[in-house]
Amino acid sequence: MSRKKSTRQLIGIDDIKNGSVVTADGELVFYFVHPSNLNVLPEQGVRAKMQELLGVLKGMAELELLALDSKESFQDNRQFYRQRLEAEDMPAIRGLLVQDRQHLDSVQTTMASSREFCFVLRRRKTDGTMNYAPLEQQFRDCGFVVQRVEGQRLLELLAIYFEQDATHEVFSFVDGAQWLTAETEV
Repeated sequence: MSRKKSTRQLIGIDDIKNGSVVTADGELVFYFVHPSNLNVLPEQGVRAKMQELLGVLKGMAELELLALDSKESFQDNRQFYRQRLEAEDMPAIRGLLVQDRQHLDSVQTTMASSREFCFVLRRRKTDGTMNYAPLEQQFRDCGFVVQRVEGQRLLELLAIYFEQDATHEVFSFVDGAQWLTAETEV
């Protein structure tokens, strides 16, 4: 009888540690990087920041950019408020709908002005141990805030990458762990 593969095995993950993902080829360490004060810089300043980031990327072959979209679209919500506002006769309710739509607009503006990049540092099994501090310092020297992705944030990142799921609040390292009780544990 053949044993079925787990989801981790199917996608090539051997282990998920607190701060990295272990695969057959090596280890993946994830970083969130965002420029500080990007929304107040002039266009030339933004370009300069991107050139500095490009320089860091070119200088390290093991560093890869991870492109994903974890931001939700507010277009359906905006459409709902517009239709609801057109159909509403009561001035008090209309006023509340306008306030809700303004709040939604402010949330969307805040999200649009907070850019965050995700990088993956790939350490192959043949590379030996790796010191992460110099890479983190390179990002800081270029004026970026760098944060190594660990714990729940790492699980959230994997969920967004594989499922486009940005709605969970807590992720488990073991699927179904919340259903285990002391009586069912082996």
